[in-house]
Amino acid sequence: MDGAASQGGNRARVSACRRDTGDWGKLRATAHPGAAMTTTWFDGSFDAFVESCEASWRKGSRSQHFLGGTVAEIEGTRAIAQTRMSINVRSLLDGVEVDAVCTGRFFDRVEKREGAWRIARRSVIYEKDRIDPVDPGAKISLDPALLARFPEGYRHLAYLQTKNGARVNPNLPTARGEALDKLLAEAKAWLAAQ
Repeated sequence: MDGAASQGGNRARVSACRRDTGDWGKLRATAHPGAAMTTTWFDGSFDAFVESCEASWRKGSRSQHFLGGTVAEIEGTRAIAQTRMSINVRSLLDGVEVDAVCTGRFFDRVEKREGAWRIARRSVIYEKDRIDPVDPGAKISLDPALLARFPEGYRHLAYLQTKNGARVNPNLPTARGEALDKLLAEAKAWLAAQ
């Protein structure tokens, strides 16, 4: 990634850190006006995503995002940046404290507008996940029918989010399949449409 485009990759990485620390103004600054965001529990504008995160934060919800390397494909003032990530959520599941961990990639469409590289659209590719009780002696029991509603890449995270009242999209990109193929084809067309 060249120096200018690396700013876009850096913004992509920084946005998750800003969310985890409640730095809402700086989180908003990682995305262009009109940017979009899609996750398991949210699909809409980046601004509305930040507002939802802020409301959850005030209620005590916390998650952590651990970020790895970023690779980017750059065409002029547009780039696709993919950043390895892990989402870590601690919550209650039927009265038992659990950790859900989901690994995948942030898939960002990044644009340079008015001299600044920022996120235009963030999607997530969910690759694998798990859920464990915090106390190794505790037992959790998962409803197989509810678990089966979600794909392999994020079914445990989605299960926990659903049990805690979220509406989770069961058709998001995972390590392979139609949703991933669609995301990649749309992004390739977007990158080429300069």
